[in-house]
Amino acid sequence: MNATAYLISAGIFGLSVSSPCLGQQQQNVNLQELQKENKLAVFADHLSLLDTNNIHGLSCDGIIWLVDMDFSTGAIDVDLKGKDFFQRSFLGIAFHGVDTTTYDAIYFRPFNFRATDTARKIHAVQYISMPDYPWSRLRKEQNGHFEKGIDPPPAANDWFHAKIVVGKEMIRVFVNHASIPSLEVKLLNKRTNGLIGLWDDGLNGDFANLQITKD
Repeated sequence: MNATAYLISAGIFGLSVSSPCLGQQQQNVNLQELQKENKLAVFADHLSLLDTNNIHGLSCDGIIWLVDMDFSTGAIDVDLKGKDFFQRSFLGIAFHGVDTTTYDAIYFRPFNFRATDTARKIHAVQYISMPDYPWSRLRKEQNGHFEKGIDPPPAANDWFHAKIVVGKEMIRVFVNHASIPSLEVKLLNKRTNGLIGLWDDGLNGDFANLQITKD
């Protein structure tokens, strides 16, 4: 990625409220306010405000870190929208980040959500741990384990909700408030915390309604 990078000083991320679960801290992150107030670290070629159909968020490519936001374990809720463009739309959430080369991520391939080809359909949601475990290595060595299909699958061009639950050893991904995870795998590195942010590799992805619940 030929990204233009700039780092902005930190600020308040949003409303913090107590979770019903004792010891958890929940933050509703206003992405537009962070962008307007220069409180993001942007490593991307494109970033813009998104206001459509009463949805207010960001459209971007690359990696957008939330400055001074440290994430260890807990849940990440977000609404996303990609594109039905084969091999061009990849978007999700990066976490346990050190920089733009060392991080974990959960991301989605919307063009595979409702693919009729079985091989493509099981490549809808992916876990990676960079730089040691990119998707290509994981698919070659353990095809179908660190990437799965989504049932029922969203439409490729529609908004969908993702809940990413990061534990000390496991990660689970729930799509559109399903009770059964679409993906459940072991974490692939020893990092226990780090940066958190938006992740997109390809055509611009849309992000809204980000909520972070820390254990």
